[in-house]
Amino acid sequence: MNILLIEDEAKVADFIRRGLKSEGWSVEHTFDGETGLELLKGRDFDVVVLDLMLPGISGLDVCQKMRARKNHTPVLMLTALDATDERIAGLKTGADDYLPKPFDFEELLARIEALYRRVEKYSGHDAEKELSHSGLHFDRTAMMLTVDGNEIELSSKERELISLFLSNERRVLSRERILNAVWNMQEDPMTNVVDVYVGRLRKKLVPYDHLIATVRGAGYRFG
Repeated sequence: MNILLIEDEAKVADFIRRGLKSEGWSVEHTFDGETGLELLKGRDFDVVVLDLMLPGISGLDVCQKMRARKNHTPVLMLTALDATDERIAGLKTGADDYLPKPFDFEELLARIEALYRRVEKYSGHDAEKELSHSGLHFDRTAMMLTVDGNEIELSSKERELISLFLSNERRVLSRERILNAVWNMQEDPMTNVVDVYVGRLRKKLVPYDHLIATVRGAGYRFG
């Protein structure tokens, strides 16, 4: 998937860009709407992630100009404003979806995939209530993990972490995505909290601890 990100907040943009790239998607980023419109002239994108409050012309103006040019690329609009009238204004100018900040990164991914599916009939995977792999079984409803039939005591963050891994088998998960999914962080706190918790979880998964593999320079892969 080829994504254009138009976002002027450097830390937020970097976090989104790294997270989307970890999914294997191509991301072109610009800080302002004028440059974004120029990029849209010369390249085809699958989805545009567009911030509402931009320097120069606003996200509303960018979206309006896109539609006036008959550019129908799906637009997901981001904003720190959660007022109903702002959402309506964005949708009226041609935005396809709207996500207020701060947002959950998993929801951002889901909304981008949903927009892509509308155009390309792309199919993702549905969340399951029970997740299993080898001798591991996690019940999302009861929030309970068993290893070879034995219940394992986990902290709340460890439960969220194993649920994330089991629902994303064989996919590389970046530290940025894990931070957002488990700790609801949209910026890297520059700590090793993810590595510490992965280490704790591995100890509790013996003899299946090897299923969480470190992918150097990228993150972790389960399965």
